[in-house]
Formats: sequence, C-alpha cells, structure tokens
Amino acid sequence: MAKGKPAAAAKPNDKPQAAKPPVDKPAAPQRQKRTITEIRDSKTTGEKMVYMSVPDYTSAQWAEMGGVDVAVLGDSLAMISHGHKNTVPATMDMMVLHGAAVRRGAPNTFMLGCMPYQSYNTVDRALQNATRLMQDSGADAVKPQGGKSQAHILKALVDAGIPTASHIGLTPHTIAMFGGFKIQGRTADAAMKILEDALAIEDAGCFMLEFEAVPAKIAKLISEQLTIPTIGIGAGAGTDGQILLCYDLLGVFTDFKPKFTKRFAKLTEVAVSGISQYVKEVKEGSFPDDDHSYTVNEAEYEKFAKMVAKRKHI
Repeated sequence: MAKGKPAAAAKPNDKPQAAKPPVDKPAAPQRQKRTITEIRDSKTTGEKMVYMSVPDYTSAQWAEMGGVDVAVLGDSLAMISHGHKNTVPATMDMMVLHGAAVRRGAPNTFMLGCMPYQSYNTVDRALQNATRLMQDSGADAVKPQGGKSQAHILKALVDAGIPTASHIGLTPHTIAMFGGFKIQGRTADAAMKILEDALAIEDAGCFMLEFEAVPAKIAKLISEQLTIPTIGIGAGAGTDGQILLCYDLLGVFTDFKPKFTKRFAKLTEVAVSGISQYVKEVKEGSFPDDDHSYTVNEAEYEKFAKMVAKRKHI
C-alpha cells in the first residue's frame, strides 16, 4: 500500500485562516411536561402546583415561558374570548378549537381540558366528549364538574382510561341553581356536603379536584381529609395548589374582578395606551416614518414612474 505524502510544513508568511464565526449556543433543553404521577404526588411532597386557565395560543405561550405547571383549557373562554356573561354557552366545538391552539402554544405543559356545560350529562356522552377533547385538542386530562351526583360519570371516565379531575364548591355550570356566583360552604351543613362531594371524587379515582369560592378554613380542612391534591380559586392558601385565569391575573379581562383575583399586571392599561398613541400618530401623519417603511432601488423607481407616466398618455 502506497504511503501518503507528509503534510507540508507551514511557511512563515502563510496567512492564518480566518476564525470561524461563533457557533450559536445549543437551545435550552425543553421543559419536561408534568405527569399525572407528579401532580398526584404533590399531595405528599408538598410542592405547590400552579395552574392557570388559558384560552388561546399566546396565553399558552406565556404559561409555558412563565413556568406554569398545568395549563387549564377553561370553559371560561366563553366569557373571555367570546363575550358571554357566563360559561354555559361554551360548546365542545369551542373547547376543541381553543384547546388545539393552547396545545400548540404550550407543547411541553400539562393541559387539563374542562368539559363544557351538558357535555357529560350521561355516561355515553361523557365518554364520547372526553375522548374527543383528548384526541382533537391534545388535552392530557379532562375536568367535568360535580361530586356525589356525578361520581358514576367520573368513575366511568377513569375506568375508560381517561385521566379525570373534578370541580366542586361554586360550580359555574349550576350557577342558576345557586342564584348566581355565590360563596359555597359557609354553614356546617353546606361544608359537609362539599366534603362528601370531595370524598366521592376521590373514590371515583380522580387524580385531583378544584375548589371554587369556598371559605379558606373549610377548603383547608376538607383538603386535609383527602389523599388526592386540591387546587383552589377563591379557596384560600390551604389547598395543595392554586389556579387563576390568565387574563384576570394579567389585567386583560376587565368586565369585572372577582375578590379572589390578584392583578399581577395591568395589560389592558398598557394596550389601550399603546393603541391611543398609534391612533394619534396615524392621524397626525407621523406614522409610518422611514424607519417603518420599505425602500426601493431609485433607478427602478424612476423606470416605474416613467412607465406610469407613459400609461397615462395611452
């Protein structure tokens, strides 16, 4: 076998090779999606799980970038995104459409899909709609509402292999029966009913439950009786995690502000200020300026201008 030629020695006047451009740093590793096991185990590990209701692609991106554990596809989107007075008008078509957008916005965040009004009023309907929500929107779990009265439906979903949670206390789907958005569990008897609902949800095999508008002490004591984690919205700090609506906590939705909502930002004020400035600059002719306009080769422009002038005389 012929030997290869030895490499030529570098000459003193050889020019050094140009330095290669720096290679971009590798992208940060994708966050790991929380699992059902992690969520369920938070009851014993003591980790406070953070849930946030998000209705669209952009808010889902914010949730993932901000480190939210669970993005909730809430049927509150009927109010936030569609302008309804309550959640009752939400439909499965709405939930699937918005859910697919949330999934695209937060691909690495656990997504809990709320089942809308009357989408789970029979076992067959619940199974069909929960399956659709999982398959067509990419939800990782589903959440109907109700306790003892819905236990057979919750169990059917769990038995079918569908990760299921539930929602008690103030249940928006039954506000007509409550006479509006009213705090639940203020008497001993009412609190006992919530406890019985919670235990029924646990017995059905659900992996977590949500309290809404329940006195803090009541929610804490009930949570202590359970082996599954609880999250609260208007239920004090004694639950195992918290949930707020993204557009509430950021000050985007301003039709009303529930007592339990803290404004962590005031985006509507910022948005209206920006839009007002845009209107002003367009009206006075200062926008768009050269910095926000595209240019054209001057020779090509002159050629085009001559073509236009010639066309006028045809």
